[in-house]
Amino acid sequence: MLSKNNWWKWMGIVLVTYSIIFGFMGPIPALAILHETMRNVYFHVPMWFAMIVLFIVNAWYSVKYLRSGKEHDDRWAVESANVGVLLGVLGIVTGMIWAKFTWGEAWSNDPKQNSAAIALLVYMAYFVLRGSIEDDQKKAKISAVYSVFAFPVMIVLVFILPRMTDSLHPGNGGNPGFNTYDMDNNVRKVFYPAVIGWICIGLWITQLKFRLRRLEDKSLEK
Repeated sequence: MLSKNNWWKWMGIVLVTYSIIFGFMGPIPALAILHETMRNVYFHVPMWFAMIVLFIVNAWYSVKYLRSGKEHDDRWAVESANVGVLLGVLGIVTGMIWAKFTWGEAWSNDPKQNSAAIALLVYMAYFVLRGSIEDDQKKAKISAVYSVFAFPVMIVLVFILPRMTDSLHPGNGGNPGFNTYDMDNNVRKVFYPAVIGWICIGLWITQLKFRLRRLEDKSLEK
């Protein structure tokens, strides 16, 4: 039922559905090498935008936990990292599929590919760290400190280092970004809704996982 509290969830569903339908059916620029694979820009890139937003949420609630010590904040930090890593993996997979058809191989050791993989490993290590500590409060505190440092490391790996060397990715190493040569109005009409839609879906999944974890914790307390 549509209400003032869940309208954004329905918006996410509508926008992602819209981007899938028109992403496959709508017109795209006739570009050499990319051709029909250009349609992957409606999936690969928006998933990574959503990942970045969820890692911001993770860092935000990690800072909040360090200030408040509330279990509520730790739950949000954990679940946002969970869904962020999921979207990051989906982004890597869709990127590999795209690379296979445009660059000739799924993994070409491109600087951005390598940096993105390392960034995801940094966040996967977050869960290894949590799993290695038994005391709940100590676990939450140490992992919160880790998250605060992990976020800037991820930003450097994904957005800064690849721009300092040659890269096959658009916008890096002297290659023009999509918006400078092929992001026409037809593409924008699908791309921007896809970004908003995937962010909303990512936040919704995070909220659902947060509620599930809260129920699980309460059942263990009984």
